[in-house]
Amino acid sequence: MTDEKPAREPIAEDARIDALEERLKAAQEREDQRSQSQVKGVDANYRSGNRVLADLLGGILGGLVIGWSIDYFAGTSPWGLLIMLFIGIVVAFRNIIRAANTQPTDPE
Repeated sequence: MTDEKPAREPIAEDARIDALEERLKAAQEREDQRSQSQVKGVDANYRSGNRVLADLLGGILGGLVIGWSIDYFAGTSPWGLLIMLFIGIVVAFRNIIRAANTQPTDPE
């Protein structure tokens, strides 16, 4: 984790302590690598969740706004709103399903 000096100077005549320090250092390096790989996976999951949320809200709100605009200018209340809301939901779910079926790419 950090490059601190050990609390004591290594004693050359006690091989058990030196072996223990080497094993601890190797374990810390493995733990650092494992935690870094987990962070990348978590970040990818957050990005996927945010994309799903954005697609869902964007489809619904976009359908509502466009449908309300059609109703306001054409005087077809409530049919334009209902039809465009339905189309917005369908488009949102289509985008979510498409995103779920794509293989994730590794940014490395």
